[in-house]
Amino acid sequence: MTLSWKARRRWALFALVVALPLYIVVTVNVIELFDRPPFLVELAIYIALGIVWTFPLKRLFKGVSQPDPDAPKE
Repeated sequence: MTLSWKARRRWALFALVVALPLYIVVTVNVIELFDRPPFLVELAIYIALGIVWTFPLKRLFKGVSQPDPDAPKE
């Protein structure tokens, strides 16, 4: 089932406003559970996790900034 443009736009907004900050908080808390790794290792983990969240949401964000294709043409 494909989402409509409006639904994708709403879910993209939810992902950016709610899910991404929650992901950041969980990531920081999980890293803090372990003994503090060396700076470069910690930086590599944050960079990797900063990129990983985009892969599952790539299809959701694709085309959201474009005008509604289902809207009546003027």
